[in-house]
Amino acid sequence: MESKSDINFDINNAVAATGNRAVRTPMPEQPPKIRAKNFKEVPLGYTHEMAAAEAARCLQCKRPFCMQGCPVNVEIPAFLKLMTEGKFAEAARKVKENNTLPAVCGRVCPQESQCESKCVLGRKFEPVAIGRCERFAADYERNNNLTVIPQKLPPNGRKIAVVGAGPSGLTAAGDLVLLGYDVTIFEAFHRPGGVLMYGIPEFRLPKEIVESEVRHLCQLGVHLELNQLVGKAVTVDEILGEEGFDAVFIGVGAGLPSFLNIPGEDLGGIYSANEYLTRSNLMRAYEFPKYDTPVVRGRIVSVVGGGNVAMDAARTALRLGADTVRIVYRRSRTELPARLEEIHHAEEEGIEFLFLTNPVACLGSERKMVRQLQCVRMELGSPGTDGRRRVTAIPGSDFLLDTDLMIVAAGGSANPVLTKNTDGLELDKRGYIVCGGTGRTKKERVWAGGDIVTGAATVIKAMGAGKTAAQDIHRYLSDDAPVW
Repeated sequence: MESKSDINFDINNAVAATGNRAVRTPMPEQPPKIRAKNFKEVPLGYTHEMAAAEAARCLQCKRPFCMQGCPVNVEIPAFLKLMTEGKFAEAARKVKENNTLPAVCGRVCPQESQCESKCVLGRKFEPVAIGRCERFAADYERNNNLTVIPQKLPPNGRKIAVVGAGPSGLTAAGDLVLLGYDVTIFEAFHRPGGVLMYGIPEFRLPKEIVESEVRHLCQLGVHLELNQLVGKAVTVDEILGEEGFDAVFIGVGAGLPSFLNIPGEDLGGIYSANEYLTRSNLMRAYEFPKYDTPVVRGRIVSVVGGGNVAMDAARTALRLGADTVRIVYRRSRTELPARLEEIHHAEEEGIEFLFLTNPVACLGSERKMVRQLQCVRMELGSPGTDGRRRVTAIPGSDFLLDTDLMIVAAGGSANPVLTKNTDGLELDKRGYIVCGGTGRTKKERVWAGGDIVTGAATVIKAMGAGKTAAQDIHRYLSDDAPVW
């Protein structure tokens, strides 16, 4: 337990530093021209004074609508109040009561469309920077070696298997181990973290952060089995049968890449964003030849897509030495699905945006390497049933776009390795697992959550699914006569 404050500085002066609640405390960042040439984290984080001042903007509402916007129900006003008192480690522990990965969520979650969008202060002024405060508290606890192991319930003799060490799997494992279960995570890759490790670049989420969060789970008692491809090396039925597990949670994500299916897409110099980012992030191609993972380093790079993955791929290509990097997106700027912060950072770094443009063919050189994209101009139509405006090609608007590296960030789909080798699972027409609101699937003693159920979504929503499934697994195994 901390004293009145974790550190020696004048809290009252720090809290009063902003003068009013209207404007949020800015986050220091690397200058664009410098960061565009390195893989160090872009935002530098708050100082102690900044963190306390920003937390003090919270109105401490009696009805905290911000919590309604949080998929894992973090007690946001409570942790912010602790921060205004300088109790940063206690604030981190308050977050961890509901959020297994606070240092991750403070960096990559779209707070602007979740907790911060519900902030009462935001109705008139800028909302409290909840994510930045969460990041600071988690970093403070970790950097000062103040992490503690929470009390667990006694072992109950039940074994739970978690398939996939991504956000949903890590969350489910963390919640279940605290409830007294013997939890083992089966991970296909050689390092845990899922999309946090292979999909998000170092400059947005340093890998040491992910590794630290995973180490904490291992300290809680979670077992890790790496290089274990469930569906091939071992099946779900074998886990439930001869391996002796009482329940299985499937959180394998949706990592099968999608392509445009246009002529010439099999040329050299064309990657899915999934492969490109995996090579750079998980396999550390950006440190070649220290890490023996080569990747094509284009001079003129075209990234097709407009989501966060497209921004990550484009900004990675820039850091790998490209002269020109373009985002090629078939809709307008208004429809860009990426976070505003990521778009802003990309533009600051010199990424170009080519809107209302759609590639229809890839043209190659004599060496079968991509050299140009044949594109057409698009125009927006009326909204469809999903609310998004439809796009149609403008006849006769074809033009050629020089490029020597093309990265396709057109989304992903469910990898069928596990699902096709697991009898009893119900799948939808896209190959995703069908389950109820608690994550319970049609197959007895099997739950699922995250992108393998919903398709590509946010880290925090996957974590929310893992938390919900863990609660239902506990209810099921605690009932003397459970009904499936």
